[in-house]
Amino acid sequence: MEELECGLNEGCLSVSTLPDKGRCLFATRHFYPGEVILRERPYVSVPNNKSRCDGCFKTSSLKKCSVCQMVWYCSSSCQKEEWKLHRLECDALSKLDKERRKCVTPSLRLMLRLYIRKKLESERIIPATAMENYKLVEALISHMSDIDEKQLVLYAQMANLVNLMLQLPDINIKEIAENFSKLACNAHTICDNELRPQGTGLFPIISIINHSCLPNSVLAFEGRLAVVRAVQHIPKDSEVLISYIETAGSTLTRQKALREQYLFTCKCVRCIKLGQSDDVQEGAILEGYGCKNTGCDGFLLRDSGDKGFICQQCGLVRSKEEIKELASEIKSLSEKVLDSVSSQNYQEVITTVTTEKLQRNLCHRFSISLMQTRDKLLKMFMELQNWHEALSYCRMTIPVYERVYPSFHPLLGLQYYTCGKLEWFLGETENGVKSLTKAVDILKISHGTNTPFMKELLMKLDEARAEASYKQTLT
Repeated sequence: MEELECGLNEGCLSVSTLPDKGRCLFATRHFYPGEVILRERPYVSVPNNKSRCDGCFKTSSLKKCSVCQMVWYCSSSCQKEEWKLHRLECDALSKLDKERRKCVTPSLRLMLRLYIRKKLESERIIPATAMENYKLVEALISHMSDIDEKQLVLYAQMANLVNLMLQLPDINIKEIAENFSKLACNAHTICDNELRPQGTGLFPIISIINHSCLPNSVLAFEGRLAVVRAVQHIPKDSEVLISYIETAGSTLTRQKALREQYLFTCKCVRCIKLGQSDDVQEGAILEGYGCKNTGCDGFLLRDSGDKGFICQQCGLVRSKEEIKELASEIKSLSEKVLDSVSSQNYQEVITTVTTEKLQRNLCHRFSISLMQTRDKLLKMFMELQNWHEALSYCRMTIPVYERVYPSFHPLLGLQYYTCGKLEWFLGETENGVKSLTKAVDILKISHGTNTPFMKELLMKLDEARAEASYKQTLT
């Protein structure tokens, strides 16, 4: 690991091991908001579906590998770049019959590629460097001792399948099973600039970075390249922290997500407040119920006799039966709505609109579930090209986004971006400029300013400002 330390030192970073946290990444100089802390290419990666280029994750101009019939490329350059890895992977996939090929998941492909890369490194066909080598994968934590028996059996079965597909002489099934566990808690979802999932990648150095529910850095992607940028001032000798999970939620919800996926209990500045009065209040607002008095903005807590829920602002009581009936109706409607959005499914839109109305009656105005329903309606109405309704629901989500996300969070920036585009398109140019300006202020920190996405956003803002100025001259 001395070579890694030398490589990180060049980027003003260092690795330290702490008793209660394991390996940690520290800054050896000051980093300021928007500064790149670390860039890393995936050690191995796969797209999340078959209709995406294996080399760049694009979805246009795709051609299937003529041999294995499972992998797609958008160009000869992508195919050539991936060939060293895919050559052996192609041999393994080609030996499977058509039915078994359908069962090859992205996780299986990622493991195949991991062992193929290990083999090619040992044969010096792919060079091992200080920042890219299999030893960095070996150093990752697996949490095998924390996994239940059912999951261990699944990893063993998957390991056997990988062994059968590769048929390498020195392969170790136990090690493969352990590596599946490593992937589960170390692999990252590769997203596009608008945080839509594209694939999965293993980034061994970025995996050293620990989690915080109030991070000082953010992980974004430029194609498959992972980029960590500071979103707060990080003083010299401070730990670099990112978020592993969706941080909009109560402390209990966040802790549950981290235990289930990453097998640890977070002790960040937000999580140490678990059970304190402010934390209980925030959880009740985000995930509980609102007062049925429309003029009251209070949140509800169970009464001491467990007969109902009392508004902590005006004292009005909602019975358990009323809450249960509304919650049951919302659940029933939600189950009818498919996850996928189809512009032809008008019944789905009607059902979701009804769900939103019921949630308004049941939930606090800052409810996360209400925000998620409105987000779904925003996407539905955009697909239907009903721009006015889309803008209406987008605006409803903004106050909740501002409450549940830090001021530098890219999801908040992207919501401002959507709002600004809709406002500008509908002729509300001044409002569009304000929203797009807010989007730029956030996204230039999380995404930088030189990516095609940000250049397009900055160009839109300039055009909207020019249009707003022109309109002012006409008045």
